[in-house]
Amino acid sequence: MNDLIQKTRPAVDLAAAFEVSPNPYILLTPDLVIVGANQAYLDVTSSRRQDIVGRPLFQAFDSGDGQEAPENVRRVKASLEKARDTRQRDHLAMVRFSIARTAPDGARTFEDRLWSATHTPILDDRGDVAYLLQHTTDVTDLNRGFIADPSAPISALDAIVGGGLLRRAEVVQEDNLRLQHERNRLVEMFMQAPGFVAILSGPQHVFQMHNAAYQQLIGQREVSGLPVREALPELAGQGYYEFLDDVFATGEPYEGQESLVQLQRRPDGPLEDVYLNFIYQPIRDEHGAVAGIFVQGHDVTENVLAAQRQKLMIDELNHRVKNTLATVQSIAIQTARSHADPATFAETFQSRLMALSHTHNLLTRSHWEGAELSAILAHETEAFGPTRISLNGPPVDLEPALALSLGMIFHELATNAAKYGALSTPEGRVLIDWALADQRAPQLKLTWREVGGPAVSAPSRKGFGSRLIERNIRHDLAGEIDLLYAADGFVAELTVPLERKDA
Repeated sequence: MNDLIQKTRPAVDLAAAFEVSPNPYILLTPDLVIVGANQAYLDVTSSRRQDIVGRPLFQAFDSGDGQEAPENVRRVKASLEKARDTRQRDHLAMVRFSIARTAPDGARTFEDRLWSATHTPILDDRGDVAYLLQHTTDVTDLNRGFIADPSAPISALDAIVGGGLLRRAEVVQEDNLRLQHERNRLVEMFMQAPGFVAILSGPQHVFQMHNAAYQQLIGQREVSGLPVREALPELAGQGYYEFLDDVFATGEPYEGQESLVQLQRRPDGPLEDVYLNFIYQPIRDEHGAVAGIFVQGHDVTENVLAAQRQKLMIDELNHRVKNTLATVQSIAIQTARSHADPATFAETFQSRLMALSHTHNLLTRSHWEGAELSAILAHETEAFGPTRISLNGPPVDLEPALALSLGMIFHELATNAAKYGALSTPEGRVLIDWALADQRAPQLKLTWREVGGPAVSAPSRKGFGSRLIERNIRHDLAGEIDLLYAADGFVAELTVPLERKDA
């Protein structure tokens, strides 16, 4: 001990007082290594200074069997660590430890003794724990229930002051330990709860505790000890401060379901939309007054967004089904007008439905995100073989509505070519070229050119195929189309606005 104190006159007096004090003291480092002990401690523990100084506390004393009861060691160690970590004095009412005794004949024996201990942290100039001071008192003789000879006479004063008092102290300590264990379990459950949890205190809603899920929700910010308005300033204007104020003022809980809140979840990042199910529950003190608010809830953002996507998909499906049924109805009516014979009607109607089905299949493969132009053209012309169809153009992704309309148009062009144009003769071919124009508002320009077929001329009246092509291009797609019946082969030139996903 003397080596640890500077050699000023007050320090020397303090060292001397420490050494001659009748109360047993031992000085420990924060990692529980013995650095000093006074004579009273050496006497009561039957130890020598040179044998214990510099050794860890729980290795410095021999209990006879080589070790103390693990629970006793744990309790003393927990009390010392609590004093160290909280920088507050901690007390142990009673703990059992064995002490070595030397008999007159030199035999070494061990005696169970009961101790009461106080552990005091000693702070340095910076406020850090420099040492731990343990003050121990042997209380064995105060509790006759623990004396080795139970037949020894016990006075009324012994029974009242000794055994009764010590027994009550032991019971209180056991209750405190049990309460501490229960509190530790509750805190552990609180911290590991799958939902977010926080405890706010006072009218300013100061963060007292919050678990890992809450920390993740708010972007790993440190908010302990801060009022909610300072800890989460982005909540201003969103109503949540006011909800907390109302709960504190009225004592009535508030519950939110799929409530939208905007949080800054990354430092200097943008506000993010988060949907929460939560409850603000008042916490009352012993007088029934509201002292704080318990916050508990779950982040349901993924569920809300999934429900929104599902609704959007259902609405889109309903829209597509209605449009498809309208298209089928139109095909049926127009085909019937052009084919009085049931057999030819059935054949033509079925081929047009198959064209519609082919495009639907392409869109289904992409989850209705779109289809590629060349894939639609290949589907509608595959019956004529690759040597008679020439496809030339860059990759173009078409949105679903555009893909369906162009699929029907290409089917009509291929059908007409097979009946009356280049594909009606073995030597005929179809050249299909396309390109993109006007990058600020992209447009698809496509030319369908038939060569090597019979001479063609403009029809005397427009059939359903021609009307379908013109209606889809001009009305449905807001585009333009020219149908040219040249002597050397039919040509169709079309231009449609294009919304490209890869633009």
